[in-house]
Amino acid sequence: MTSLRNVAIIAHVDHGKTTLVDQLFRQSGTFRDNQRVDERAMDSGDLEKERGITILAKPTSIEWNGTRINIIDTPGHADFGAEVERILSMVDGVILLVDSAEGAMPQTKFVTGKALGLGLRPIVVVNKIDRPDGRPQEVLDEVFDLFVNLDAKDEQLDFPVLYASGREGYASEDQEARSGDLTPLFQRIVDHVPAPDLDEDAPFSFLATLLDRDSFMGRVLTGRVQSGKLKINDPIRALDAEGNVIEVGRATKLMSFRGLERVPVENAKAGDIIALAGLEKATVSNTIADPVVSEPIAAQPIDPPTLSMRFAVNDSPLAGREGDKVTSRMIRDRLMREAETNVAIRVTESHDKDSFEVAGRGELQLGVLIETMRREGFELGISRPRVLFQEENGQRMEPYEQVVIDVDDEHSGTVVEKMQRRKAELTEMRPSGVGKTRITFSAPSRGLIGYHGEFLSDTRGTGIMNRLFEKYGPHKGPIEGRPNGVLISNATGDAVGYALNALEERGILFLGPQAKVYEGMIIGENAKPEDLEVNPLKSKQLTNFRSTGKDDAIRLTPPTVMTLEQSIAYIDDDEMVEVTPKSIRLRKAILDPHERKKAKRKGD
Repeated sequence: MTSLRNVAIIAHVDHGKTTLVDQLFRQSGTFRDNQRVDERAMDSGDLEKERGITILAKPTSIEWNGTRINIIDTPGHADFGAEVERILSMVDGVILLVDSAEGAMPQTKFVTGKALGLGLRPIVVVNKIDRPDGRPQEVLDEVFDLFVNLDAKDEQLDFPVLYASGREGYASEDQEARSGDLTPLFQRIVDHVPAPDLDEDAPFSFLATLLDRDSFMGRVLTGRVQSGKLKINDPIRALDAEGNVIEVGRATKLMSFRGLERVPVENAKAGDIIALAGLEKATVSNTIADPVVSEPIAAQPIDPPTLSMRFAVNDSPLAGREGDKVTSRMIRDRLMREAETNVAIRVTESHDKDSFEVAGRGELQLGVLIETMRREGFELGISRPRVLFQEENGQRMEPYEQVVIDVDDEHSGTVVEKMQRRKAELTEMRPSGVGKTRITFSAPSRGLIGYHGEFLSDTRGTGIMNRLFEKYGPHKGPIEGRPNGVLISNATGDAVGYALNALEERGILFLGPQAKVYEGMIIGENAKPEDLEVNPLKSKQLTNFRSTGKDDAIRLTPPTVMTLEQSIAYIDDDEMVEVTPKSIRLRKAILDPHERKKAKRKGD
């Protein structure tokens, strides 16, 4: 009989989790030697491949010397933290991966805290040991200090350590090793991670941890069997956190994970990680169990959303030209479907039924949702993100984040000054070696909206900023916004090179000649603080003395083209981003200039 181990890999963004899993696949024989497999095979979504980040947690399994090892690759980004918390309840051990140069980062702290709180004993792997700027011993001390700060128990502090290079595919107990294979890591997992200690003879129970939809099977719930056994077509029912019955049904399909595939199986027993179909309403954090079970399994509470955006029907003059999903009903159905499978997102409909308030964990999470919808053919109008406040004892509370910034020494002064303007408090500042400084702040989330682009300019693209939800704290008062106004088109048509050439001295342009513009659309940033209405369609007046030939000499500076995230971070409260499958445009929420002035007077 095969023995079983369930383990999660946790780490900060870019510390090499998914690359290490690739090598575990290869060395356990999950992939044939001649099989062509994408790099970072676990990041299967298009957006995951492009951004090089893991967005969805994914279970997989490998077999090594008669032991089946279920491995869960978890997202390293704080915005997807809701995923990580629930997944840790499915495993009996964790591999904590730390970069040998960057050391323990805020996201490492967040996930490790959750794992230690659940009593899991970690295996620490110092990865990228072959980096020239590696400092493995100091990093190990940092990890130990982190565990102590997170109130780790004595047996958790007595953790095994391996030094590895995920890319080169070796691990060793010797930090000088620069070759070999991953056998020491496989052996450590088998020796250090306990086999599931669950009751196979009790009635069947299972906690739904992940949910996705399949066009053939309907809702598919993934999780770990906590007790008993289950066969196909057995009767089951779903219970919510209070123990109320949500629905009753049968297990129509059972699947287990083999490598990257989900393969059908006839039965499952306590400890197995499986995917189950057959229920219509059950969702994440529900208990799926035998009809005799009435007590639900305790589930991790889901952290509240801290940020929201308005998703509205695109009402610009160019609406409907690029996308085929433009009605509020289509947008509503898609958002409801997202909220169903993504527990960290909350959707509320507005009174006018033409827009929806979508609340989530952060700008990246909501940005990924917008980008996904855009690729599916949706057209949307997106508002500026706003933070969600709470009331406590009559006091207004707002979300704070812990911000850890790594910068070259020469830029540290600028960063501290800019962060303090955004009402951030400096909590720690120390050298992190090789002419770099690590600065830690506690900052209101409100002040960080739109800062990332400015931060990259200030640090010449060399700075690294990591953010993590910290707490709700007292409201910090007004925070200064964008210092510059915008250039707004006062006409509709195609932009003309001659007009844009004249506008260049006014500020920075966001578009080039022949771009489609409309009244109320933002075409650039004004060099001054106020907004300015301009005409980008103005062409040269031709007379007997003027010929058209002279226009060949116009040399325009290439326009500044913003990504979706940059656009969302850039806009002000009275502006929107128009998102279509092919374009991202900035515009005023109210396009008509007279209506806009009226609304501004009312607001003032």
